[in-house]
Amino acid sequence: MWFSKSIEEVLKELKVDPKQGLSDAEAKARLEKYGPNILKGKAKKSIFRMLVEQLQDWLIYVLIAAVVITLFMGEYVDAVIILVVIILNAVLGVVQEVKAGNAIEALQKIASPKALVRRGGVVKEVGSESVVPGDVLVLDAGRFIAADLRLIESANLQIEESALTGESVPSSKDATLTHTDPQTPVGDRANSAFMSTLVTYGRGLGVVIGTGMDTEVGKIAKIIDTEEESQTPLEVRLEKLGKTLGKLAIGICVLIFGVAMLQGRDLAEMFLISVSLAVASIPEGLAAIVAIVLSIGVTSMSRHNAIIRRLPAVETLGSVNIICSDKTGTLTQNKMTVIQYFSTAGEVTVGREKRNGATEDAKLLARAMVLCSDATYEDGEATGDPTEIALLLFADDLGLERKALNAANKRVGEFAFDSDRKLMSTLNEENGRFTVYTKGAIDNLLNISTHVLEHGQVVPLTDAHKQQFYAATDNMSGKALRTLGVAYRPVDSVIGTSEMEKDLILLGMVGMIDPPRIEVKASVEKARNAGITSMMITGDHKNTAYAIAHELGIAENISQAITGQEIDAFTEQAFSEKVSGFRVFARVSPEHKVKIVRALKAHGNIVSMTGDGVNDAPSLNAADIGVAMGITGTDVAKSASDMILTDDNFATIVSAIEQGRNIYNNIRKAVIFLLTCNLGEVVAMFMTLLIGWEAPLIATQLLWINLITDSLPAVALGMDPGDPDVMQEKPRDPEESFFAGGAGIRAVGGGLLIGGLTILAFWFGYYEHGYSPFDDVVPVDTLENARTLAFMTLVACQLFYSLAMRNPVKSIFRIGVFSNKYLLGAILLGLVLQLVVIGIPFMQEAFNLQMLDVQGWVMVLFLGLVPLLINELFKIFLRVRQRKALA
Repeated sequence: MWFSKSIEEVLKELKVDPKQGLSDAEAKARLEKYGPNILKGKAKKSIFRMLVEQLQDWLIYVLIAAVVITLFMGEYVDAVIILVVIILNAVLGVVQEVKAGNAIEALQKIASPKALVRRGGVVKEVGSESVVPGDVLVLDAGRFIAADLRLIESANLQIEESALTGESVPSSKDATLTHTDPQTPVGDRANSAFMSTLVTYGRGLGVVIGTGMDTEVGKIAKIIDTEEESQTPLEVRLEKLGKTLGKLAIGICVLIFGVAMLQGRDLAEMFLISVSLAVASIPEGLAAIVAIVLSIGVTSMSRHNAIIRRLPAVETLGSVNIICSDKTGTLTQNKMTVIQYFSTAGEVTVGREKRNGATEDAKLLARAMVLCSDATYEDGEATGDPTEIALLLFADDLGLERKALNAANKRVGEFAFDSDRKLMSTLNEENGRFTVYTKGAIDNLLNISTHVLEHGQVVPLTDAHKQQFYAATDNMSGKALRTLGVAYRPVDSVIGTSEMEKDLILLGMVGMIDPPRIEVKASVEKARNAGITSMMITGDHKNTAYAIAHELGIAENISQAITGQEIDAFTEQAFSEKVSGFRVFARVSPEHKVKIVRALKAHGNIVSMTGDGVNDAPSLNAADIGVAMGITGTDVAKSASDMILTDDNFATIVSAIEQGRNIYNNIRKAVIFLLTCNLGEVVAMFMTLLIGWEAPLIATQLLWINLITDSLPAVALGMDPGDPDVMQEKPRDPEESFFAGGAGIRAVGGGLLIGGLTILAFWFGYYEHGYSPFDDVVPVDTLENARTLAFMTLVACQLFYSLAMRNPVKSIFRIGVFSNKYLLGAILLGLVLQLVVIGIPFMQEAFNLQMLDVQGWVMVLFLGLVPLLINELFKIFLRVRQRKALA
């Protein structure tokens, strides 16, 4: 039992030096021996199982019943065609499910937790699956633990183990303990840490003693499947729409069958036609279209640095009208650099090229900053907070030997940073002498310091000294510099955390800057044009935050900035009334972030909020779209988010909103196209049968048309390239009807037009042979000719009309005829398949078709282009009306 062994025994048995960790070669060898550090999940569905599930649908049951009936009737060709349609639909569904599953797996791999591991003496971040027994893991607040560990160092370490023990209160850890009882329960093993638990406070080191299924979680977890299968709000809406339309379509088909009975038609033939029309008119492809477009869109977004964790976020993105963003790393480059430092001797500018002339006060200040830090920086590779990394580089600027300094000053205690104190303290021992070093917000340090170092002498801290520091802080903040102070205190022995931050000696402070990202200003302007307000929420000083916000175009004047302290002075109602007038929220705590989100949402805003820390989880949950940082973000923040930015860049949020809008629009245009086509089929069948004509299409023809229009142009429309002007529009109202903006009128109008043209083509098929659809006796070849014309015209109308569906206002020439190659391919393939059906003799016979004459082909081409041409003319009218409205 590892928990019953001393640290030395564990390290010896695992053959690892905690200061060096495993070598890369040894880690690779152990990975081959023990396997990847993953839990075995449920087995993937087999292709056969997926195929069976695709057949478990009531529409399919109706078709299967039709197959059985047609076989009894001796209509073997019809039975085979219907069966082929069933199988093709099922196969397409399986292909889609496999592709969607692969996309989700790829995203899960990108978003998998990381672990800080020491290998070859260097701390690096690796994927948790590559962690092996013997690895030395670095633990810090907000990080999920990647494997089971025997702790070898701990400093105020607390771990939340509810994932394993069910105990919600974090457990305190002590690496020095050894449990002699081999029956010690998991929850009582204070010297151990376990996979999937969360570090909530402090820091520590642990050596890996178990990975994968050999961990405590692995022993009890039969299945860990974090991806919940749930429908998005859009899918729910479409499912309801599909059911409503389905009931309507079935009602129409029952009516058609009833009319046929009254008219004395062949009931067997009319049964097949009614069933086929029901299947053709019910948009059962809606769910598949949504799933395919979402999976394609989400995968595309991941390639553009935005990982969508929850599919509803894609739909919500199109409605976002406020982006609340952190400053550091998101709006800025996250490359902090110390530019100035200040002590009682005055303000000094520092540059990396200038290593000489540093005073003893400055070196002592840098020494304190280095010892009160958890960051590392070696050979150009850094880990830790960017602010702390900047302090290490500052020490290098002044010529300090950091390795020797850290080696001579062993850390024996720590009071970890938290957002309430805004301080961090360490207790270091050097040659038997103990010193507390504290760094943090300068105003907090001034409150707990009693002395100051002045010209090498420790003197009492006076009001004059405080005024000096306040003036220096204002001066640096006015230059958009972030300030950080540091103090120290010699002590006689090891003391507790409650005693560390008392009676300190103030050393000085530094001013550092994190320059804005070059691309952010343009993104802020782009968001503004799209009706989206950008807001900055930061823990930085008000003046610093405003200076960056003003430079980026987020804020126009200082009155648009407010601090957390000023927020607290408002009542909740008063703040809610004023919140829309602010653009910069400075010096805020995580609790303030939640308050800001709720106040903004109270006005009906759809809010996106960024976060990276453990304490940001509540605000990420409160926001409509929680956005976690992929680089600097903790595992907790990522788990609470809807979207993860792999580049921590504000511009990526704006880009994701743009992609989200386009994905929603693509789904919408694909669905409206489907409904238009289905309505056209219903109109053509219902009107002709109602007036006593023969059915213009037979059952197999209807099923064929349904298969073509569902699987080809509709999916291609869902893959339409994004509209470059989508960010010129205002955010979409989340309560907006799916048929808003004239989409419903277009669907009805298009369906009536396509149905009417199909009826016209059917009539022309009689006319060119010298007959009328009202005639009682008509040769079979005349009826086949008329149905062939109706069949070809309906498909041509639908295929060409798909081009008009790409944009409700812009012409196909402005969009670019060749800009959606998938759609052109779908149209071309659809036409080729039609030629196959009509041109190959046995296919021609199976579908009761005949080759058209020249006059017939001209009619098909002319009528097929009419819906596209009329739609394009209507767009001209809409564009003229828009220009007049703007004039």
